[in-house]
Amino acid sequence: MAGVNKVILVGRLGKDPESKSFANGGSVVRFSVATSETWRDKQSGERKEKTEWHNVAIFNENLGKIASQYLRKGSQVYLEGALETRKWQDQQGVEKYTTEVVLKAFRGELTLLDSRDSGAGAGGGRDSGGGYGGGGDEYGAPASSGNFGSARKPAPAFDDDLNDDVPF
Repeated sequence: MAGVNKVILVGRLGKDPESKSFANGGSVVRFSVATSETWRDKQSGERKEKTEWHNVAIFNENLGKIASQYLRKGSQVYLEGALETRKWQDQQGVEKYTTEVVLKAFRGELTLLDSRDSGAGAGGGRDSGGGYGGGGDEYGAPASSGNFGSARKPAPAFDDDLNDDVPF
């Protein structure tokens, strides 16, 4: 039986994305995302909040470019990836483990949820929603900033196309 390893997160960046290039030509973009849940305590009626931090690694070149260019600390994102744990050694040679949400070259999705004019995060440069690739096309071109369909003509009314010269 095959398993499913899929993670979907909606949250805010805890730090600016950091890019790292490898000798083989590949690259990775890393950042952390905070997700929060809130509830009201039944005993006291007090509002409570719990925040989880998730490490994210993007190995998809196009999504990595979009993340580096448009995301900043505080940006809100929707992302889909897989959960992976890797083993590494620190400077003292002690083995460490890190679990992160990974967006691979052909799997994963990143959607920027902040509008270009949004005050969240550090400065502008973010795009509004949209699908694959974060609000633009799959090659990284930005989408319009939230005013969808403003360049379209309104749909004609039902009777706009009726000919007044009809004799009946």
